[in-house]
Amino acid sequence: MTSNPLSLSARIELLDSLGRYMRSDDDQWQQVKLHAAQANPWFSTDHVEAAAHGIATQFLDGALLEKWVSGYEQSGSQRTVGIVMAGNIPMVGFHDLLCGFISGHNLSLKLSSKDEVLMKHVVAKMISLGPSLEGTISIADRLTGADAYIATGSNNTARYFEQYFGKYPHIIRKNRTSVAVLDGSETDEELKALGSDIYLYYGLGCRNVTQICVPRGYDFERLLNALKAYNSYADFSKYKNNYDYHLAIYLLNKVPYMSNESLLLVENELPFSAVSVLHYRYYDGKDELMKSLAESEDIQAVVGHGAIPFGEAQRPSLSDYADGVDTMKFLTSL
Repeated sequence: MTSNPLSLSARIELLDSLGRYMRSDDDQWQQVKLHAAQANPWFSTDHVEAAAHGIATQFLDGALLEKWVSGYEQSGSQRTVGIVMAGNIPMVGFHDLLCGFISGHNLSLKLSSKDEVLMKHVVAKMISLGPSLEGTISIADRLTGADAYIATGSNNTARYFEQYFGKYPHIIRKNRTSVAVLDGSETDEELKALGSDIYLYYGLGCRNVTQICVPRGYDFERLLNALKAYNSYADFSKYKNNYDYHLAIYLLNKVPYMSNESLLLVENELPFSAVSVLHYRYYDGKDELMKSLAESEDIQAVVGHGAIPFGEAQRPSLSDYADGVDTMKFLTSL
């Protein structure tokens, strides 16, 4: 690979231009988003649009980028960083690409087959905005010869990543999920906003709320009524198949459940739940609960009063790092 020729200010300017492009009505960009939704049925057009808008507004803004990078000392050294990307939601690997690019390293990307359309186009667009980048960002079928690695996958794939990349500087991510803590004082608007944290991307993201924690005696009726605003999700066949399957399992096994016709609420201490299922658990002391959630390696984000506002779980900022590991600190220290 050739060396990244752009200064930090030029990299920020390029990313700001990319953000303007992703917020535009450019015909090619609209076609790419449509193609991505056609290539992966789980990437609905609405969800592709939501992901693109979030990245463009939360990440790709010159002022936000300048403030963010000012907290890190750029070493000036260039390494080759291999990045294994997930594909559970649209452009989920973009933040790693951004961190690697803004820190000045050469990048070798292993894309998920589920998210090739969007990521290939974004990389190509970056190179078209900065032609001198040609050769500094590449897409590979297999990652070898890098100086450091960032790999995102499941708990199972993490074992293989450790085997392959363990002797190099690395960040290896495992399964994580998010929870909401309710206290009963939520407004109808807050409960409806929580629906976005639960349903967006069909619950497949690590920032999706898959469990709610509620005080004993909590009245679920208001929540279920608020979440009816998302019942159109049951019109998507793959989502509905999951709903029907788990409903049948609960009926056969006589598992108590509640439903609003698009979501199954089941009491379960585990934070991870299946598509179309939301677990709930009771708590006695909120302070003790929040402390345990903060210490859990399974929890990516906590939504609720005193935590991430309802409806904002899927709008991470530049400094909201996956698994709580500071990607930029890792990359600038290489």
